[in-house]
Amino acid sequence: MGNVFGRQGRPSRVTDQDRAILQLKQQRDKLKQYRKKITLQLERERRLAKQLLKDGKRERALLLLKKKRYQDQLLDKTDIQIDNLERLVQDIEFAQIEIKVIESLKDGNDCLKQMHEQIDDLLAGCLKEEDEDAVLAELETLTQHFFLPPGQGEDTALSELPTDPPPAAPEGGTEIKTEREMLVA
Repeated sequence: MGNVFGRQGRPSRVTDQDRAILQLKQQRDKLKQYRKKITLQLERERRLAKQLLKDGKRERALLLLKKKRYQDQLLDKTDIQIDNLERLVQDIEFAQIEIKVIESLKDGNDCLKQMHEQIDDLLAGCLKEEDEDAVLAELETLTQHFFLPPGQGEDTALSELPTDPPPAAPEGGTEIKTEREMLVA
């Protein structure tokens, strides 16, 4: 007949970390209940010690106050444990958030890499085969001019330089602005 109301094929969404956090919170709640119980008991014993002093039972009142002092120390230790548990829960929850952020950053980085690959593919696909040949020929020409031994190829490199005289400086002391300065202005 099987499990009528159960979830058979689905894995649980509750992780081990979630279970650990739940157990820590349950332990914290138990400690808070214990602290409340001890606090109420301390008040009762304090009132009882006053009553014993009024009745002249000093020894019993002293014994009760010693017990109260011991329980105060237990209460201080309980408070420290509660603080530690709360800090631990916060640290675990923060670590879970950090893991999610890192996973999101990794996913974003992977997405950016895919986009860059697509852009590279698009840019690589823009040139036709004849354009590729022309680019390679130009690269070969540039390579030959830069790597020729001294004394060879200088004539062709110098013949390509412009022979027009440079433009005259404007009169009136005005500065010549570079192309970048003109764009900025």
